[in-house]
Amino acid sequence: MNYRHILSRYGITIVFVAMIIVASILSPYFLQLGNIINVVRQISIIAIAGFGVTFIMISGGIDLAIGSVIALTGVIAASFAHPNQFPVIVPILIGLLVGALTGLVSGSIIVFGKIPPFIATLGMMISARGLALIYTDGKPITNFSKSFDFIGEGLIFNIPFMIYILIITLCISHFILRHTKIGKYIYAIGGNEQAAIVSGINVTKILLFVYSYGGLLSGLSGILLASRISAGHPTAAVSYELDAIASAVIGGTSLSGGVGTVWGTLIGALIIGVLNNILDLLHVSAYWQQVLKGVIIVGAILLDRIKTLNTNEDGR
Repeated sequence: MNYRHILSRYGITIVFVAMIIVASILSPYFLQLGNIINVVRQISIIAIAGFGVTFIMISGGIDLAIGSVIALTGVIAASFAHPNQFPVIVPILIGLLVGALTGLVSGSIIVFGKIPPFIATLGMMISARGLALIYTDGKPITNFSKSFDFIGEGLIFNIPFMIYILIITLCISHFILRHTKIGKYIYAIGGNEQAAIVSGINVTKILLFVYSYGGLLSGLSGILLASRISAGHPTAAVSYELDAIASAVIGGTSLSGGVGTVWGTLIGALIIGVLNNILDLLHVSAYWQQVLKGVIIVGAILLDRIKTLNTNEDGR
């Protein structure tokens, strides 16, 4: 195995480890357990949404509606989460259902309407945000039950409950992608959709599943965010779709489809989280943090492009 293959396969992990080493040198507070837990908790919502968009990108698509769907599901779930109103399972299931439904709608438009994913999900992004504003009349929804607050604020063995949800979602997503026929079909469709059709794969059903699953995880992120900030806010999660897509791309998911893992997406989200955290510890301006994040995203896309070109050259 030459250095190119090593960098291609383990490059993002090497970068992540290097960042941790540099961060620990720059700030003595970075490796404190409380800070590490805080970083993981902060990236949990983006990472979970990122797992969903990873499925979509592997299939050859994209989802620009993530932030708006998070806001919509957050306000709807919040409206059913008041004290002594319903058991906590009700707002959770409603939020997940709404999220999955938005994904199904986007997927249906793409599959049956033959609309490019970029356009279809852009339309959903605008519509979902509008529906969130209509549903709340532009006002945040507050006053949650203690059990709903626990989702985003609770601790189990001094570890935030959100981190357990992150781990469970990661394991489920990994299992689907790597150990089921659906996962194999998703990779096949992203690699070559026409070849997948010829081989007998029901592309329509798989794509509907992919977008529904992405919407489901956006719904879960919306529930977590509403609980975390103690409010279902219709203007929340602006640009979250960019962070989720960036996490996937940084983690090695190809914009061309057919390549990617949820583990890589988790590392991508952690890289963004570590970068934000160390810049905060060093009191770097939030404006510069945005600039650096943009540079990292562009760099990740360039690396993906170079890796794709190298793969094509090796295959000749």
